[in-house]
Amino acid sequence: MSGVMPRTLAILERLATEVAGLPLATLAEALDMPRSAAHRLLADLIEQGYVRQTRERGDYVLTTKLVSLGLNYLKRSGVVDLTQAILDRLAEASGELVRLGVVDVDHITWVSLSQGARSGLRYDPDHGSDAKLSCTASGHAWLSTLPEDDAIALVSRQGIALPAQFGPNAPVSMQALLKAVRQARKQGYAIAQETYAPGLNAISAPICPNGRDAAGVLAMSGPAVRLTEDKMRQWAPRLLAAAGEVARAAAASPLFQRTYAPAEAVR
Repeated sequence: MSGVMPRTLAILERLATEVAGLPLATLAEALDMPRSAAHRLLADLIEQGYVRQTRERGDYVLTTKLVSLGLNYLKRSGVVDLTQAILDRLAEASGELVRLGVVDVDHITWVSLSQGARSGLRYDPDHGSDAKLSCTASGHAWLSTLPEDDAIALVSRQGIALPAQFGPNAPVSMQALLKAVRQARKQGYAIAQETYAPGLNAISAPICPNGRDAAGVLAMSGPAVRLTEDKMRQWAPRLLAAAGEVARAAAASPLFQRTYAPAEAVR
């Protein structure tokens, strides 16, 4: 890794996974950079208010400045205000978790959710994370809207999920993944059964404001013992209808203007 900007971003991304913070030596080693270089970049980040040191051990931790920037941008985009009622209705009716993800060039990021389960088994995922394309219904739903060469390129860059790290039914080869993607393309939605995590099922539909390019996905997730394949297929028409509502409601949001472009077109 070379260059100030890539190294600075790498520090921020690494610290975002360590809420308790990291000492300089550990951070430098994890990012394969000299301690002196890491120390200079951290000093700049502290000066700009993005990083601070803990009093107890002097470890480096993120401040809430990045979070504040992200939340402010999300609020100003209007996408949550425009779509939350749609998510709430579907979640309440189904009793499952409903989430909205947006396509941002080459990945999907979750930006809004509604929890329909009020008691019993619940699925409460990390908010603001990116979807793993190869082993999630949402990933398959988005990939199904792309030319297969582009879908393969995206998954190759992100990497294929391994069952040992995700769900027992996660596709282990590009051929297996493409089979699931083709099925999603044929039916207009994707179903995943214990591919992302043991005991978790999900169904997802692409959101296409212009009727063609997917700008996001709408997903319903829940425990496999409750959100069975039969239940998911019963809810598929409602999910597709809700995805259409979201597409119409949020078409004007800047978050829905950033659809995927092939790598060679991104500069």
